[in-house]
Amino acid sequence: MKKVEDYVKSIPDFPEPGIIFRDVTSVVQDPDGLKLAIDGLVKLLDGIEFDLIAGTESRGFIFGMPVAYLLNKGFVMVRKKGKLPRETVSRSYALEYGTAAIEIHRDAIQPGQRVVLVDDLIATGGSAEAACKLIEELGGTVVKAIFLMELAGLKGREKLKDYDVDSLIIYEGK
Repeated sequence: MKKVEDYVKSIPDFPEPGIIFRDVTSVVQDPDGLKLAIDGLVKLLDGIEFDLIAGTESRGFIFGMPVAYLLNKGFVMVRKKGKLPRETVSRSYALEYGTAAIEIHRDAIQPGQRVVLVDDLIATGGSAEAACKLIEELGGTVVKAIFLMELAGLKGREKLKDYDVDSLIIYEGK
């Protein structure tokens, strides 16, 4: 029987020499790969009490929305700055070359709500850490952060050391 990692395509030297790009499009385009991925993420939440799923743009939407649907939870979009129409809270985070910012609607999370963060990948942890801080700024509690894949060599877990973090697939390198 295949595992979800069997559906991930590894592309050498993309986007630059020496990098191995882990492509999730090959997971979601195959019905069996998609089912394994979503079922695996749902299983990571066994025993976790929570109210909402928050997913970061854009692949966090792809993986977080079906998890929210299957578990009958609301879904909060964490978007790139300037994409949400109502009043927002925003947080910047460092990129390899510069910064980026993400936002959540100010009324998306109520004080005391327990939130699970979902994304496709944890690499350096910058965007996930920023999303967790936004959730907390709104009074929510991040009870778990789950990822389809983790690039352990980039040490993203260190930025999320105060959170319960889990990944379906862990690649030791970068």
